[in-house]
Formats: sequence, C-alpha cells, structure tokens
Amino acid sequence: MLVKIAVLTDPDTATGFRLGGLEVHPAADADEAKARLAEMIESNDFALIAVDEGLLPEPYEAVERVMRGRDLPVLLPFTSLAQAFAAGEEDATEYMRRLVKSTIGYDIKL
Repeated sequence: MLVKIAVLTDPDTATGFRLGGLEVHPAADADEAKARLAEMIESNDFALIAVDEGLLPEPYEAVERVMRGRDLPVLLPFTSLAQAFAAGEEDATEYMRRLVKSTIGYDIKL
C-alpha cells in the first residue's frame, strides 16, 4: 500500500504546498471542502490529510459518518497564514521578513 499525504486548502494557499511537493486539493468554500474531504477519505489513497481550518474548522465532525470505522486517514487541521494573521497581531509581511532574515542572515525588503 502506497502511503500518500495530501492538503485540503483554499486555492491561494495551495500554490505554496504544491511548491513543497505535496498533493493539493483546493476548495473554494466549506461545502466544497467537505465534499472533497469525503471523496479523499473514501478513496483510501491517503494516510494523512492536512485540512485548512479556514475551510473546515472541525474536519472530523464534518466527515464523522465517512470516518466511522476507519483508522486512516489521519486528519491534521492547520491554520493558514491568512487566518493566522487575521487577528492583526502581526503583519504577514513583517513575519516573512523576519523569517527570511533569520534563515539567510540578510534583511530584504519584501
């Protein structure tokens, strides 16, 4: 059995995960995300599915019937950058600037 990892997220965030080499299933809204997640679970192709909390805040509850009796896939909720910075505590540009500086040692203007 081939173990696969996938990400269910919005189309804007999907590009970053694709660049990281992950299989991405974009969804525009919660209804589409719920339908795609159910399809992914029923396919039995995935061991882990990372789910954007902005689309489905409670992924296990959204697909409880489909998951009944299954051990896999594991659903891993994650917070997208847009959602993380929605609280206004820190600007996303400033965060990326600090991240780049700590990684490469140079402060670049984004």
